[in-house]
Amino acid sequence: MPEDPFETGRLSTPRVDRYSQICVRMNRYSVPVRLIGRTVRVMLHASELVVYDGREEVARHERLIARGATRLELDHYLEALIRKPGALPGATALDQARAAGRFTPIHDAWWQAAVKAHGEREGTRALIEVLLLSRHLPHEHLITGLAAALKSGALTADAVALEARKAADAEPEEPAQPVVPGSQPGIAPLPAAVRARLPPDTRPLPSVAHYDQLLRLRRSDRPTP
Repeated sequence: MPEDPFETGRLSTPRVDRYSQICVRMNRYSVPVRLIGRTVRVMLHASELVVYDGREEVARHERLIARGATRLELDHYLEALIRKPGALPGATALDQARAAGRFTPIHDAWWQAAVKAHGEREGTRALIEVLLLSRHLPHEHLITGLAAALKSGALTADAVALEARKAADAEPEEPAQPVVPGSQPGIAPLPAAVRARLPPDTRPLPSVAHYDQLLRLRRSDRPTP
């Protein structure tokens, strides 16, 4: 096998249009809105598509097979939506996020409560701020934070972030793996079934007697005062 990995994807360099999308093989994919007007590098693989801005990976999508289809990531549009929150309810990216299960009924329930408390514009902006939290918090903790904030009537992104971090802190740590006698730190021990089939180790224990000889030689080389 070659020492260096061999790239099997197909490279292209499309330009990001004003809708923050690129066209690859007759299909459209979203990228972050900050890249509008830029030329990006796209590596197209058999099952996925990876987008780079310079050396930085900025988007990764499952590859579309049928031509003329569009795959949008809601997270790519949040910076634009927070300035124009009225565009969120009818956004195609929101519909695709719902269909994929990333925008859950808990999101919708919290959104409705926030709109009722703060009004349409400010309530939607609060939801977008919550969606931005997903860049720093695991999805399951964010859902727990939304549910807890909704239950307590705390309808701000700060309250959701606080509850999500509480959920993260309450999660039990994984138990430490037991140390197998004779194993070395950082090296996975052999399974017990494999060790049982190994022949007995009859080798003598290691000795440092040879190093003692070096110490005696060093002492004999010292000059007599």
